[in-house]
Amino acid sequence: MGDILIENGMIAALGGKISASGAMEIDGTGLTAAPGLVDMHVHLRDPGFTHKEDVWSGCRAAAAGGVTSVLAMPNTSPATDSPEVVREILKKAETADARVYVAAAVSRNLAGETLNDLQALREAGAIALSDDGRPVVDTRVMAQAMQLAPKLGLTVTAHCEDLYLASGGIMNEGEISRKLGVKGIPAAAEDCGTAREIALAAAYRVPVHICHVSTATSVELIRDAKQRGVMVTAETCPHYFLLTEEALLSRDADYRMNPPLRTEADRQAIIEGLRDGTLDAIATDHAPHAPSEKADFEKAPNGSIGLETSLTAGITALVRTGQMTLFDLISKMSYAPAKILGIPGGTLKAGTQADLVLFSEEEQWTVDPEQLHGKSRNTPFKGKTLTGKVKLTICRGKIVYRGV
Repeated sequence: MGDILIENGMIAALGGKISASGAMEIDGTGLTAAPGLVDMHVHLRDPGFTHKEDVWSGCRAAAAGGVTSVLAMPNTSPATDSPEVVREILKKAETADARVYVAAAVSRNLAGETLNDLQALREAGAIALSDDGRPVVDTRVMAQAMQLAPKLGLTVTAHCEDLYLASGGIMNEGEISRKLGVKGIPAAAEDCGTAREIALAAAYRVPVHICHVSTATSVELIRDAKQRGVMVTAETCPHYFLLTEEALLSRDADYRMNPPLRTEADRQAIIEGLRDGTLDAIATDHAPHAPSEKADFEKAPNGSIGLETSLTAGITALVRTGQMTLFDLISKMSYAPAKILGIPGGTLKAGTQADLVLFSEEEQWTVDPEQLHGKSRNTPFKGKTLTGKVKLTICRGKIVYRGV
């Protein structure tokens, strides 16, 4: 590519040899430059759960992973269901190491029963809607939100789960859950939720984005819907294409998330969905918890962190194995999520915002939770050797992370 010139927070020029008198020079020899990653599914835990993470610590972790934009989920305390909370988060984010966008709650207090004032949330600065952490239980409320959202310029991102089928489960229902003697969550719980959201999008001819896809059937449902012209997009997460339910044999709650790690057949279906475009984006569902909360395998809350490992997990599982080109991986982690959300980012060209990451494609490193930059340590990739290392992250034209 050659040189990149940054002036006043924007990319002024790129390609070839660029001369700029008095400019600070960064030597990127041997490194790859890419647009800053856009993670459209992040739990910053702020307000209310800041012992797990907060806006600033979460964005430090993001910067260390090459992520320059995040979409913050609304299951906070109080829930992000009022203009006041939206504005509070955005105010804190002004001094953070990544751009923070807000997904406000679809329903009052995330109860799934009463629709929030979506216009007021949009005017306060929210760009998306979700009840993530749980589905919108009342189908009528979800239908109303999906019909109103496009008129307000909001993206609906759906946590797909049948709570009745999932009730009491802590991992994938199957051979491993039976071996461990714990209640499982059947794949059907996710699949039924996915089918409902697709049916609503088709019936009302409105868009919907499906969060954290983990099952082969959900991939097939989304693939079929796209072929029929339904306006559906979808994301998956690195743990679903790199790990399976077998990780739970360790009885380590850091491998517990919702939706849960599934079977090898599901993992392969996720990879195929990424390869053929059924799955548009890769997000992390970054969900920090304190070590004390994760100590008990059966009682621990669901969730794992992922902001600092998403790029390298993708390189390791998809690029190094020949499943995907590096260009396509970066597109699913930057351009595609930015396009789905309707926000700037995801490109490197003159006149665009200077959010970018420099990384080594070949360097290997072993994930040490104690060396991560957020408040929590619950990574499912601990102790794993991954390929690809972030060396420098620039956000708003400023260096926000410099690695070794």
